[in-house]
Amino acid sequence: MNAGWASRRARVTVLVALLAAAIAVGAAGLFAGRMVAPHEVWAVVTGANDDPLAHHVVMRLRMPRTLVALTAGACLGTAGLLLQASLRNPLAGPEVTGVAPGAVLGAVAASGAGLASWSSPGSVAAAACAGGFLGAGLLWLLTGGRRTDPLMTAVYGVLVSALLSGLTAVVLVAAPGELGSVVQWLVGSTEGRVWEHWHMLGPWALAWGAAAFACAGALGVLRSGDEHAAAVGLAPARTRAYALVCAVALTAGAVAAVGALGFVGLLAPHVATALLGADLRAALPGAALVGAVIVGGSDSAAQALSPPLAELFGSDRFLLPTGAITTGVGALVLLAVARRYAPNEDQ
Repeated sequence: MNAGWASRRARVTVLVALLAAAIAVGAAGLFAGRMVAPHEVWAVVTGANDDPLAHHVVMRLRMPRTLVALTAGACLGTAGLLLQASLRNPLAGPEVTGVAPGAVLGAVAASGAGLASWSSPGSVAAAACAGGFLGAGLLWLLTGGRRTDPLMTAVYGVLVSALLSGLTAVVLVAAPGELGSVVQWLVGSTEGRVWEHWHMLGPWALAWGAAAFACAGALGVLRSGDEHAAAVGLAPARTRAYALVCAVALTAGAVAAVGALGFVGLLAPHVATALLGADLRAALPGAALVGAVIVGGSDSAAQALSPPLAELFGSDRFLLPTGAITTGVGALVLLAVARRYAPNEDQ
C-alpha cells in the first residue's frame, strides 16, 4: 500500500509540475511579441496600465492566441495517446495516420466549396471532423482492419497522409482566390487567433477531452490485447471505435483553430508515458499537458524569434509559424521512436 501511495503521489507531483510548465509557457506567450514591452504587459495584466493600444494587444490579441495554442496542444497530445493506445502502435499519431491531413483536407475543401467559412471556426471544425474520419477510414482499409506491425502501419499512414496532402494541394490550386490566405494555416500557426477561435475550441476540447478520459480505464485494458479485454467483459471493437472518434474530434478541433501543427500528437504521448507510466488515467491528462507545453512553448519561441529573423531576411512582415518549430522537433522524435521499435536484425 505504501508503494502504491508513493507511486500515486509521484504521478500527482509530475502532473502538477506539467501544469506549472504549461502556465509558465502561457505566461511567456503573453510577454513575447512586438509592439508592447514586457513591463507594459505586466501593467496591463495587473490593471495598472489603461493604455488602449497596450490593452488591445495584450487582452484582444495575445491572450486568446496563447489560450488557443495551449488548448490546441492539449487536444493533439490527447488525440495522439488515444490513437497509440487504441491501435496499440507506438508510431501512431494524428499526423502519421491520415487523421490530421484528412482534417486539413476537409477544412480546405469545405471552405473552397463555400460550405465552411474561416470566419466561422465551428463550421471549419465540422468539416475537419469529416476529413479526419476519411483519413482514418482509408488507413483502416489499407490495413484490412487488422493490427499490423507498427512500422508497416506507420508506412501505410504516411502513404495516406501523402495522398490527402496531395488532394489538399489540388484544392488549393483549383481555388486560389478563396484559399490563397490559408498557406500559413497549412503549416500550423497561432498568429491572428482571437477570442472567436477560443470560444469554439475551448468548449470543444473540454467536451471531447472529458469523453476521452471516460474511456481511459477501458482503453488501458484494451492495450493488453483484445483477448484479455474480451475475457473481462469488454467489447474491444466498441472501445476502439469510441477512442478513435474522440481522437478524430480532438484533432479536428485543433486543426480548425491552428492548422496542421506537425508531430505534436506523436511527441506528447511518448513524453507523458515516460514520465507517468502506462496508466492512461494519469497518462491522458499528462499527454494533454505535455501537448500544451509543446505548442505553447513553440508559440512563444516563434513570437520571440520572429523579430530578429525579420531583420535578418529584411522583411517586416516575416512571422515564424509555430508549426515550423513543432514539425522540426517532432520529426527528430519520430526518427528516434522508429529506430527504437525497428526489428533487430541480429535476432
